[in-house]
Parts: sequence; structure tokens; C-alpha cells
Amino acid sequence: MRGLVALAAALAALSAPVAAASDLDARIAGANLKRGQLLFLVCKGCHDLEAGVPHKVGPNLHGVVGRRAGTAEGFRYSEALAQSGIVWTPETLDGFLRQPGAMVRGNGMAFAGIANDADRASLIAWMLANGAGG
Repeated sequence: MRGLVALAAALAALSAPVAAASDLDARIAGANLKRGQLLFLVCKGCHDLEAGVPHKVGPNLHGVVGRRAGTAEGFRYSEALAQSGIVWTPETLDGFLRQPGAMVRGNGMAFAGIANDADRASLIAWMLANGAGG
């Protein structure tokens, strides 16, 4: 019996990342792009998505998906973010936008995060449609 419980726990652990990615895929597919655009207004004070626009307080996010964190040329990142090893994907953006300080302790972004799953998905979907994917 103990062996079956351990096997079930192992299988659940292996399937958890896939379930999380599938959940995010579903949330992005059902995202509200107008809501994402509205949410990006908060980001826009520090970030841009348009190619060639200079960095602001935060780095330009054009083409951020697929890029290693802390590597946008010409922007000075916190050591914590530059050394994080994160590669930006919809999944890592989702985690970072949920709680930036918890995902990368010591990062320089002064933003508490977005607790609402649907709002994060809407923001990520809008970013992907407007330059974050390159």
C-alpha cells in the first residue's frame, strides 16, 4: 500500500508542471486583450514594448519572451535578476508578475505583483500580441 501511495505522489509531482502550463495556456487563450492593455498602463511608466524605444526606469520589453533575464543591452539590472538564470517565457512571466520579490529576491522592480490569475494572463497575452514575443 505504501508503495502505491509513493507512486501516486511521484506521478502527481511529475504532472504538476504540465498542468500548470496547460492552465496558463488556457488562461491566455481566454484572455481579455482590452483588460491586458489597460493593465499594461501600470507597466508603461517604467517599460515599453516598441522596438527601438530607449529604456526607462525599467528595460524595454520588446522581444523579452525567449530572452535570458538581465540581458537587455544598455540596461543596468540588479545583480539578483542578472544572476537569476531565468529565461522569460509566458510561464516565468506569470510567476514573476504574480510576486516579483518572491520569485527573485533582491530584484529592483518596485511592483507588488498581480494576484489575479486572469489579469496576469490578460496582461501576458496583450504583451505577446504587442511586441513581447519579438
